[in-house]
Amino acid sequence: MYPEDIEIIQRVLKMRYKVYENAYDFENKIGSFLLEKEDVFSLFYGVLQAIKAGNYENPFMAVIEEDGNVLAFFQMTPPHPLNIVFVDENRLEEIIDFFIRNMVELGIEFSSIISLKDWAYQVAKKWEVKTGKSHQLLMDQGLYRLNKVNEMLVNSPGSWRYAEESDSAIIEKWFNLFENDAGLPISPIEQVKKRVAMFINEQEIFIWENKGKIVSMMKKSRPTKNGVTVGLVFTPKEERKKGYARTLVKAISSELLKNFNFCVLYTDMMNPTSNKIYKEIGYEKIADSVHLGFDKKE
Repeated sequence: MYPEDIEIIQRVLKMRYKVYENAYDFENKIGSFLLEKEDVFSLFYGVLQAIKAGNYENPFMAVIEEDGNVLAFFQMTPPHPLNIVFVDENRLEEIIDFFIRNMVELGIEFSSIISLKDWAYQVAKKWEVKTGKSHQLLMDQGLYRLNKVNEMLVNSPGSWRYAEESDSAIIEKWFNLFENDAGLPISPIEQVKKRVAMFINEQEIFIWENKGKIVSMMKKSRPTKNGVTVGLVFTPKEERKKGYARTLVKAISSELLKNFNFCVLYTDMMNPTSNKIYKEIGYEKIADSVHLGFDKKE
């Protein structure tokens, strides 16, 4: 055994894998790291706020630390993917090995992960070796940030408003159509009804209306200390290529920037149209992220 091998073993023996039951304690441990890159880790940060609010049952929260120093942290709200953040990238390989060993030993199951692209693929390769579960790309994502809206863009006809209870039926239908377009599992209608009702009650859904007809929608979500996420942008096929989505996102992003320092959104990198639209509004790409799923080898 070489001296460097002994050093690695000693370091690994000092690592500690800690699972948290209390979201506030978890945030106290990792909060400073989230704030350092609040835009890049906005998904993690925003979901943590929702866990604190009691919006998720049985969340999984864990940290890998050494001598009290955080090396990595993880979060999952089943059935959603496991979100992975590494702090010490210089020791990525040994930290991933330690993470995988503990997940297997603790019997913590997950069907997919979401993380920065490089991190996610390194985890997936090692997970396949350990468990025999191969990975597949569910979505190649670009993470974009907006600080200032491009006000020079010409608006499409119509105006925006908050969604109301009377809009529920069309939003529920579009919710499932959005999932289909994004290649996501289609949610049961009863679940969609509950979520849409909550979104409308919290004034999180915005719609674009032209001549009394609803032609596009979007949603705000996961507010953090300084930012907010834009998502669920959808226009039905018969109303596309008229600029409605771009105008709606521009208008609402501008509105949100009155209360937040920045907006963020995830895009499907396989959809050049949406990426072009967001860049025109003023969104700038800040990171590459992927959502990977796992299948048992035959």
